[in-house]
Amino acid sequence: MRRNWELLRNFGLEAIPIVKIRESLLKDSKLDQNYLILILSSCLIATFGLLINSAAVIIGAMIIAPLMLPLRGLSFATLEGDAKLLRSSAEAIALGTVMAVGCSLCIGLVIGLPQFGSEIWSRTQPTLIDLLIATVAGGISGYAKIRPEMSDAIPGTAISVALMPPLCVVGLTLSQGRWEAALGASLLYLTNLIGINLACIVVYVWGGYARSNELGRNLSWGVSIALIIMLAIPLGISFWQLSNQAKVNYSINRILVTESQLNKKSIEVENLRVDWKTKPPSVLLKVKVAEPISSSEVEVVEKFLSQELKQKFIVVFDVTASQRVQSSLLQSPLTNQEEK
Repeated sequence: MRRNWELLRNFGLEAIPIVKIRESLLKDSKLDQNYLILILSSCLIATFGLLINSAAVIIGAMIIAPLMLPLRGLSFATLEGDAKLLRSSAEAIALGTVMAVGCSLCIGLVIGLPQFGSEIWSRTQPTLIDLLIATVAGGISGYAKIRPEMSDAIPGTAISVALMPPLCVVGLTLSQGRWEAALGASLLYLTNLIGINLACIVVYVWGGYARSNELGRNLSWGVSIALIIMLAIPLGISFWQLSNQAKVNYSINRILVTESQLNKKSIEVENLRVDWKTKPPSVLLKVKVAEPISSSEVEVVEKFLSQELKQKFIVVFDVTASQRVQSSLLQSPLTNQEEK
């Protein structure tokens, strides 16, 4: 049985010697000029990409991925109880984190955009899915470290679980005093950090490392699992809220637009926000419509929404009057088609 376990544990891994991988991780975790330049470059690219709401530019910052290098060293150091590697990797991660937040904060203060785009807001509400992504990507990253021929997988891994963009979002949201959004982006960064760390530890153990220092290994496992459990609570709550808000979005659009239960022409839902802290939950709708909406019609929407989702909701409409105006001399093709 033990022989079969050894074969399974080392199957296909062909892990490189522990001394060699330690030297490689020490080199990756070195706090030198190259690392600082990579941190600064990645931060600038990610920050500007977030400000112009460009996914392509943000991906460019993800590919650089300087924080991924010392993070793998941190996982190995905690597993082996290697004080030198632990100190080097922790210092690199800490300084890189502070630099990224500080740099993006300064850029946000200087540029002072009045409103952020979707690329920023999408990184302020992490869920359990983000933790799962970080865990899988961290495992691939650790696997690629002990299998040098797999190094081509690193760019894709860095894109799937980005560390730099959430840090830049923290700085940008802090520049506008949006503390709740900054907290959400910080939670996403910690989620990725801890998920990658735990997955790398699993891969290193599977690769045949950490054969000594039983106490240190158990401590590393215990700390990592405890942090995962602590993160799972807020991430689970966020995932539940986002999942339920998606259901509310779908139902509201079907009630108002697809099936048009209010019999309003050209009604347009501009924004929808659900406050889950109230009892029952309240739905604030910002809509554009040509005709006014009465309180009885709001009751109709509440009735349909409660029936569909099996839960009572309070619906509040924020109505913006919509009116189409055109020249008396010219008629648009759309108007001609409507008359026909």
